[in-house]
Amino acid sequence: MLIDTHCHLEAPEFAADRDATIATCRAGGIAAIVVPAVAVANFAAVRELAHAHSGLGYALGIHPMYVDDAQDDDLVHLRRALEAARGDPRLVAVGEIGLDYFVPGLDHERQRRFLEAQLRLAAEFELPVLLHARRSQDHLLRELRRIRVSGGIAHAFNGSRQQAGIFLDLGFALGFGGAMTFDRATRIRALAAELPPEAHVLETDAPDMAPAWLPSGSRNSPAELPAIAAAFANLRGVPVADAIAATGANALRVLPRLRELVPGELA
Repeated sequence: MLIDTHCHLEAPEFAADRDATIATCRAGGIAAIVVPAVAVANFAAVRELAHAHSGLGYALGIHPMYVDDAQDDDLVHLRRALEAARGDPRLVAVGEIGLDYFVPGLDHERQRRFLEAQLRLAAEFELPVLLHARRSQDHLLRELRRIRVSGGIAHAFNGSRQQAGIFLDLGFALGFGGAMTFDRATRIRALAAELPPEAHVLETDAPDMAPAWLPSGSRNSPAELPAIAAAFANLRGVPVADAIAATGANALRVLPRLRELVPGELA
């Protein structure tokens, strides 16, 4: 089952052709797409998009790169939104949350405070999490050992093999997408090839993280997922169908509410 576990399909880059993009995904065999929020301001947009099309799920959270602009009571808004959606099968996770130590000028302490609060909400509402981790894996793992959540996905994973093993032990899968398709991404490609079959899920992070075959600076699309799956299968030396089956099963394991959305076609 082909599942895009991380795609910002509500982004303005898709305003002109969102429905056509979803139709292309359906034709390409994509069974489900997960659309994570990044700030309180787009909670409604991801929720409404998920409810407008079969096969779409959503996540609610405050992205670490948006924390500096967030208000403290945004965490109250998140709690209320999670409470309101408690029975919504299309709400599959808390996310996108995490830590970003790569972008200069961000307030790391504020990021950590928002992360802790959001992990506690995920634990309270018994939801998995979609984690953003750039140059912050060790700090994230420290928080995950302290505040236990019901697993989730380490999105766009690009840590070490040792860090990968700890995420797996904590019940997470690791997201692999466009970065894996570049020859120069040797560590990511090695992890894609060599980690055990239960480690991986596929993602596009569209409109960002375009794969190697798209022109530099161009918009990425969830419709690229079949080609990303083929690149992943090639790295592992397995048939594409086997790679799709394994990564799809992993996605359903770590985001169990997706089971209520698939099988089924995007519409």
